[in-house]
Amino acid sequence: MIKDLPENRVEDIAVAVALEKESAETKLWYVYLINLKKEAIENVLITSKGYGEKDGEPVKTSVLRHMFPVVPSNSFVLIEPIDEQTFGLNNEYWISYYIGKEIFDKKFIFLPESIVEMHFIKLPVVNKPGVMIK
Repeated sequence: MIKDLPENRVEDIAVAVALEKESAETKLWYVYLINLKKEAIENVLITSKGYGEKDGEPVKTSVLRHMFPVVPSNSFVLIEPIDEQTFGLNNEYWISYYIGKEIFDKKFIFLPESIVEMHFIKLPVVNKPGVMIK
């Protein structure tokens, strides 16, 4: 039965962690969904969670869910703020959306310690420094 499902490839969609503000004592980070397509995506559902190990013990964060009715072409939406303390975990964002009547979905996972300055780029559309998975 699974072989009968269409293989809808997710293309031109990205998840990015951007450095919003920085002061001497703190940094403010946000996670964005970036739609690089030439068309809008609709009924966007995003689940986010963190998991991994800290001090030899398994750690899990709460699962958060976000819904956006429409993300226009060549635009972005703010998914959530992210705490720097979770950068040592796997940070997973599972994105599902529709284009017309077709559904697409993909998991984007920021691996532990991958959100670091040496991986920064200028994020397209958002125009801020950050790390992006496409």
